[in-house]
Amino acid sequence: MTSFKEKYLFQNVEAAPLAVFRILFGLMMFVSIVRFWSYGWIEKLYVQPQFFFSYYGFEWVKPLGDYTYLIFFVCGFSALMVAIGYKYRIAMVLFFVSFTYIELMDKTTYLNHYYFISVVSFLMLFLPANAYFSVDARQHPKKAFKYVPVWMINSLKLLLGIVYVYAGLAKLNSDWLVKGMPLKIWLPSKFDTPLLGNLVQTEWAPYAFSWLGTGYDLFIPFLLLYRRTRIVAFVAVVVFHVLTRVLFPIGMFSYIMIVSTLIFFDARVHHKILGFFTKMLRLSKTLDGVGATWRPKNSFKMAYVVLIGFFALQVLVPFRYLCYPGELFWTEEGYRFSWRVMLVEKSGYAQFKIVNGDSGKWFYVDNSDFLTPFQEKQMAFQADFILEYAHYLKQHFEKQGHAQVEVYVDNQVALNGRLSTTFVDPAVNLAAQKESFAHKNWIIPFKDEIKGL
Repeated sequence: MTSFKEKYLFQNVEAAPLAVFRILFGLMMFVSIVRFWSYGWIEKLYVQPQFFFSYYGFEWVKPLGDYTYLIFFVCGFSALMVAIGYKYRIAMVLFFVSFTYIELMDKTTYLNHYYFISVVSFLMLFLPANAYFSVDARQHPKKAFKYVPVWMINSLKLLLGIVYVYAGLAKLNSDWLVKGMPLKIWLPSKFDTPLLGNLVQTEWAPYAFSWLGTGYDLFIPFLLLYRRTRIVAFVAVVVFHVLTRVLFPIGMFSYIMIVSTLIFFDARVHHKILGFFTKMLRLSKTLDGVGATWRPKNSFKMAYVVLIGFFALQVLVPFRYLCYPGELFWTEEGYRFSWRVMLVEKSGYAQFKIVNGDSGKWFYVDNSDFLTPFQEKQMAFQADFILEYAHYLKQHFEKQGHAQVEVYVDNQVALNGRLSTTFVDPAVNLAAQKESFAHKNWIIPFKDEIKGL
C-alpha cells in the first residue's frame, strides 16, 4: 500500500502541469502589467501623489518618481521571461521582488489578488517550473526533467485551496448570510447590466449570491480534487469568475483564478494545452525536454524548511484577528492578508484638527492638499491609515514652524449600510500614538454585532 508521504509528496508525476502553470501565470502577469501601464495608473497612483501610505515595517518601500516606470518594466519583462522559461530562476526572483515592491509602495492599492500573486511567485521560486517545455530545457538538457515530485504540483493546489476555503470561512457571518450585505448595496448599481439586470433586481438576488458564493468558496477545491466532479467544478469556476468580473471591477483577478485552477487537472489535459502552444507558435518539440526525474540537491533541504514555514504562515496568519478585541470588520485589525474578499462596504469622513499644545490655537486641514481622492477615501475608515496620516501632518506642520503640534480627528464611519458612527476617539492626540501590532485602544467600539467566525 502506498504511504501518504509517497502518494502526496514524493511520488513522481509528469512536469507538464507545472509548465502550463508557468506559461499561463507569466502571460497573465505580463498582460496585467501592460494593462496597468496603458491605463495610466502608474502615473496616477505612484507618481503624482505627494504622500504614500506604508505597511508597518516597510516604510522604506516608496515609489521612485519617474523611475517607478523602470520597476514596472522589470516586472513585466521578467513575467515574459517566466512564461517562456528563459533564465527562469533569475526571472522569477526579479518578478517576485519587483511585483512585491510595487504592492508595498502604497497601502492604498491593497487588493487580495495582489497578495495572491506575491505568495504564488514566492512559492514558484522553489519549483523547477522550467524543467519542461521551456527555453531553459532546450538550451540546457541537464535542466530538463519530464518528472517531478508530486508535492510540487500539490503545493500549488494547497495554496489555491487555502485561498478558497478561507474566503468561504470569512463569509460565515450574519451580515453576509442573513442580511445579504454588502451585496444588497452593490447590486442596485448593476441593474442595467445586459442579461443579468433583471436577475440582480430581485429581492432575493443578494441572498442567493451570498449563499452560493459561500458554498462555492468552501467546496470548490475539493470538487476540483475529485476526478468525477472536476469538469463540472471547473465549469463552475469559469461561470463564477466571469459573473464576478462582469458585476464587479476586480481587474484581472477572475482570469488569474480561472487559469490557476487548471493545475487540478491531470497531465493529459496539460499536454493538450502544450500541444496547442506548439502548433500555434510552430515550436520545435525539443522544447519538451528529454530529462528523467528531478532530484533535490543537498542544498535544497533548507528549502523544505522554508516551504513548511511558508504554509504554516498561510494557515495561521488569517486567524491573527483573534488576538484583537472588537469587531474585525469595524477595526480591520488582522483583516488584510487573510483572504476576506468583498465582505464589507465602508465609507468615512475624517476632518483633522491641528492644535498648538501650548497656546491652544487650532485650525482644520484640507485633506485634498495632501491626498488624492482615492487615498482620502481609503484613509477615512481605516485606523492605521488615519494614524500614519496624522503623523505625517504633525511632521509637515512642524517643518512649517508650528510648535507642540497635536493632531485630532473628527471621524465618522458607516459599515455595511449602517448609520455612520464615531470611529476614532476625538479626544485622543493621534500625534502621540505609536504604530505597532498592538490593539489601537483609541478606536471607538462597534455599536452593533456581527455574528460569525
